[in-house]
Amino acid sequence: MKIIKRDGSEEDIIYEKIVVSVLKTGASIEVARKIAFMVIGKLYMENKEKISAKELTSLILSFLRKENEEWYRNWIIFDKVVKKRETEKEIS
Repeated sequence: MKIIKRDGSEEDIIYEKIVVSVLKTGASIEVARKIAFMVIGKLYMENKEKISAKELTSLILSFLRKENEEWYRNWIIFDKVVKKRETEKEIS
C-alpha cells in the first residue's frame, strides 16, 4: 500500500508512522496501535493500493475522534501551529 504525499511523491504506508503520529496527540500506546491497526485494516478491506495523505489523515482522525475528542483537537492544533495546515478544513 502506498501513500501519495502532498508533494505528489509516493511511499509505503508504515504502521509505525501512524502509531507515532497518534502518540503525539496524547493517546496511549495501546490506543495508538489500535487506531493504526484499524486504519490499515480498513485500507486492506477496501482493497486500496494507494491513498492520498489527506484521505489517510481523515481516516486516522475519524478513529481518533471516536476515542477521545481532546486527542483529535491536539492533532488539529499541532497541524495548525507547526505544519501551518488547516487540517479540519482540508478533510471536511
